[in-house]
Amino acid sequence: MSSRSSPARDSDAMSVRETESGYVSGSGSESSLPEIYFTKPHLAFLNRQLQFLQPQEILRWCITSLPRLYQTTAFGLTGLVTLDMLSKMKILRPQMVDLIFLDTLHHFPETLDLLDRIRSRYPLVSLHLYKPDGVDTADEFARKHGEKLWETNDELYDWVAKVEPAQRAYRELQVAAVLTGRRRSQGGKRGDLDVIEVDEAGLIKVNPLANWSFQQVQDYIKGNKVPYNELLDRGYTSIGDWHSTQPTKAGEDERAGRWMGQQKTECGIHNPRSKFAQYLQEQEAKKQEEALHQALEGLKASA
Repeated sequence: MSSRSSPARDSDAMSVRETESGYVSGSGSESSLPEIYFTKPHLAFLNRQLQFLQPQEILRWCITSLPRLYQTTAFGLTGLVTLDMLSKMKILRPQMVDLIFLDTLHHFPETLDLLDRIRSRYPLVSLHLYKPDGVDTADEFARKHGEKLWETNDELYDWVAKVEPAQRAYRELQVAAVLTGRRRSQGGKRGDLDVIEVDEAGLIKVNPLANWSFQQVQDYIKGNKVPYNELLDRGYTSIGDWHSTQPTKAGEDERAGRWMGQQKTECGIHNPRSKFAQYLQEQEAKKQEEALHQALEGLKASA
């Protein structure tokens, strides 16, 4: 006599299989949707397939495959191309990709002016703006963290101005995947960039224009009359904070004007998170050591 499992047991087994596979059936509730994850072989397979697609095709794949998808942008040229491409896809509101902009409080005025023009050009796109924790202006930032923190402690500056606000945005918005503006032609650590990556915390990062050159990006911007930062017309090929960005010269790498004279090519957002965890632990240990030293000096003085 053959045995039959109960409907409840069948349902439980199906739930386990769906969770283990990384997918759930279309009839499942949204609350049962598992976290997105890829095995290393699956990730390698996806990159082999995606590298031959046009950026628009990669974006369509992202929209249909990745829930809780956002675009992180400082409104550089590549991010603007991505934004414009998405705007032409006639995406339904539930699937539209919201923007995350990190206002470090040290952007060029031209960057903030562009922000207003972007809002006017793409009124249907929601923009989430995040600032360093507990401050709203550059003066407040200096009072809290000291003058010219980017000079006295650049790693701490990266943390409080960029990395912590980014992590806060991902946490509060429940971000599972982000579109970035990174390209291989930008050089440095980006030279061997994959189209899709997964960081240490499981955040999926997609670089839809990874294969494009700076010239291709420029041609798209001009051909589609996309608003862009006026500093680009003054020789700034890559734009970040005003204190760490300079114009580039003919023949220099696109990002040569960023952190000129420093052994640095990234602002911290795309560095391994463990690096900043270790840095914060070292800072805390240093504070405790200083406090202990002061306490011992106080005991000696009172003896």
